[in-house]
Amino acid sequence: MSDDTIRLVTVGRIIRRRGRLLVVLALLGALVGYGASLLFPPRYTTSASVLLPGAWEERELLTQQEIATSSVVVDRAAAELRWAGVGGGELRDRVSAGAADGNIIKISGTAETPERAQQLADQVARQFVAYAARVLGDGAGSAAASRPEALRQLVVKTSRRINELADGAGSGQSVESVQTRTELAKLRTALQEAVDELDKADPATHKADMVVMGPAARPTGEAPPTRTQLVGAGALLFLLLAVIAHLAAARMSRRLRTGPEIASALGATLLGAVDVPAERRARRPRGRGPGAWVRRLLGVDVRWDTPAPRAAGDEAGRRIRYRRVCARLRDRLPSSRELLVVVPDGDEVAGRAAGQLVAEAEGDPRLRVVEVSVARPMVPDRDDEAGALVVLGAGDWTAAELTGVAEACADAGHDVVGVVVAGTVRAVAARSAGRSRSRAAAASAVPVGNEATGGAG
Repeated sequence: MSDDTIRLVTVGRIIRRRGRLLVVLALLGALVGYGASLLFPPRYTTSASVLLPGAWEERELLTQQEIATSSVVVDRAAAELRWAGVGGGELRDRVSAGAADGNIIKISGTAETPERAQQLADQVARQFVAYAARVLGDGAGSAAASRPEALRQLVVKTSRRINELADGAGSGQSVESVQTRTELAKLRTALQEAVDELDKADPATHKADMVVMGPAARPTGEAPPTRTQLVGAGALLFLLLAVIAHLAAARMSRRLRTGPEIASALGATLLGAVDVPAERRARRPRGRGPGAWVRRLLGVDVRWDTPAPRAAGDEAGRRIRYRRVCARLRDRLPSSRELLVVVPDGDEVAGRAAGQLVAEAEGDPRLRVVEVSVARPMVPDRDDEAGALVVLGAGDWTAAELTGVAEACADAGHDVVGVVVAGTVRAVAARSAGRSRSRAAAASAVPVGNEATGGAG
């Protein structure tokens, strides 16, 4: 197919001409989505927030997230919940944690009921706070215990030194006494700083004081994907796949669309292109049985990839095209003999064009129309015919199908003298009917011999 395949107008044509099929496929996709929702029971998700006081770096918050979802914390939560048939390994897939602004860790729990989701989130949050406090307390205990002991030793040592210097300082009249008192003042300052540092030291760090910010809220709606989302996704997926399949089929189509391509496949000369007014309701292809009924019901028995009919000039212009084809046939035929007009079976446009061609020929040349099945072409044996004229619509047949028609004509003893390609056009408006009739009358007054000198239509 041409580049028209990827245009939006082509997608619109698919939706317009395959609307019923697309609706059926969308309903089928919705049913598939509904079936998928039955396989996946509804899930509910809620979150519990844990506040981490103090200053925390980003890497420390990431560490706390990992601790919140660790196997130790989740196993402890599973042991407290005591759900039948549910262990820590299964709960780890239902628990997640993330850091929010303000040093807050959000712990989310997912379960098959709102009550269980709430219990899971609350229990994991409590176990996380208890385990994190234990880890931080153990890690800070040795450091907190060693620092005050060293400070106490420094205080004792400094106090002893001050007392020794105070005893030997004397009356303070000499230079040595002044230096001693100065050194004592420095030692007292160092001692005061050590005491202050000792007062600030706390055996437990502030980071261990994590707080659960209330119980988790009970969820009121299902966690995605919900049943409605699965149904909508299934309908949309089937609809998109149907449109893509139509575009791919049109892109891979091997139907011939131009007159030279069709004439080359038949091994004949293109005598011209004629126009047929498009009918408001195209005739459906013949067919019986359940398959044909289903195709008619879904609207797939009519081609969708044919472009919209172009605007036609008037009836006189269309008749001139037919007369020019007749004139070229007279030039090719040795005498006024009968000519076999081969029309593919089911090609409604070609059948109407062949009928109009017979009417315009008026017995010169004598035309006999036969319909031939393209699937298994069979042409009547040659009797007194001067050859065969193939009339068909553009974009309906492949090169292999047309080659089969040409071989059937040759097998019956007919030479293909030419090809006529038929296309549909929009009928002229009613207001121009009067002008069309006058132009047709003027055209009918022109001799056919003069028209034969015109170019191909």
